[in-house]
Amino acid sequence: MQAIAESWLVLKLSNSGTALGILVALQFLPVLLFGAMGGVLADRLSKRKILFFTQSVSAILAFVLGLLVATEIVQLWMIYILAAFLGLINALDNPTRRTFIMEMVGASNLRNAITLFSTLFNLSRVIGPGIAGGLITAFGLAPCFFINAASFVAVLLCLYVMRKAELQPTKPVERKKGQLREGVKYAYHSYLLRNILFMMLIIGTLTYEFQVNLPLLAKFTFQGDASYFAFLNSAMGIGAVVGGLATASKKQTSTKSVIKTAWGFGISILLASLTPTFHLALMALFIVGIFSITFTTQGDSLLQLKSAPEMRSRVAAFWSAAFLGSTPIGGPIIGFIGEFFNPRWSLATSGFAAIAAGVLGFVTLWNYVLPKEGGVTTQPSPNPEQGKVF
Repeated sequence: MQAIAESWLVLKLSNSGTALGILVALQFLPVLLFGAMGGVLADRLSKRKILFFTQSVSAILAFVLGLLVATEIVQLWMIYILAAFLGLINALDNPTRRTFIMEMVGASNLRNAITLFSTLFNLSRVIGPGIAGGLITAFGLAPCFFINAASFVAVLLCLYVMRKAELQPTKPVERKKGQLREGVKYAYHSYLLRNILFMMLIIGTLTYEFQVNLPLLAKFTFQGDASYFAFLNSAMGIGAVVGGLATASKKQTSTKSVIKTAWGFGISILLASLTPTFHLALMALFIVGIFSITFTTQGDSLLQLKSAPEMRSRVAAFWSAAFLGSTPIGGPIIGFIGEFFNPRWSLATSGFAAIAAGVLGFVTLWNYVLPKEGGVTTQPSPNPEQGKVF
């Protein structure tokens, strides 16, 4: 709900795709700059305590934004400042939240849990935008921010009532110098982790820019209001729920399936960019949602399962940096293309980026043989041709 309201608020104040891109960039720039350090802290400290802190601060930021909107004193620079603060919190929250899943369910259920987690997240993208669209039309933007702030009470309550004895915490890493550099070297020298992260970097930079693309598509291509934007988000969310439930039933993930999914993701986005009517765009974005969740859950599962326990949060932080932290680079680019050329072209750019990531995976990982569960291959197979196509 907040994402819909915030994007529409910026578009209302500025009427600019570039301004929307700057908002997205400010939200995720801290993840790029400080996300890896967030992973180091998540490896050192209690993840549950970190989540108490990050969720509390997120609630305060949402409430402040609601007050600014309700009192009609909100200006673009205020939104930017609050977005940057939320980005700082997310730099710590993202790697912590991702690896906390492992502590709740253990390695054997991790893939299924990540998929169900992503499915629930995308189910909220179906419900939230619809409610947001109705609230904005009937009461304005402020209620979306206030309701979001209140919702964190439920999050904090859930964290509080968890039975600590049933968690499976990873032993905290002792503080020492060079832990961030150690994590970078570990991920880079793992053939699998390095190439999966590079694929995510391409897709995170230019493909996952829906927070920029969809408002522009709704307002300028289809001449709609906030409800159009909400419907486009919901269509993707429904597709993601369907794709998530299908993915959750699968027991294994392979590098080939990640590559094929990247291609499907890109092609479906290209189809969405070509749709002549709003209703066809909804159908195309439903398919985009299926491929979106499949790609992210497969990649995330591979990274966590094939990372050493003491490195898992740092690797998850690199995934967040590639996925979210790259947005400051791609957001303004996509916003500029959508504003000065056409939103269809900006969406098509996102599709071509996903296809390019699939090509990179095809060249590097198509014939890669995954190490056994819990192990990480730091070099390609002794066969020098492993991981190469030709």
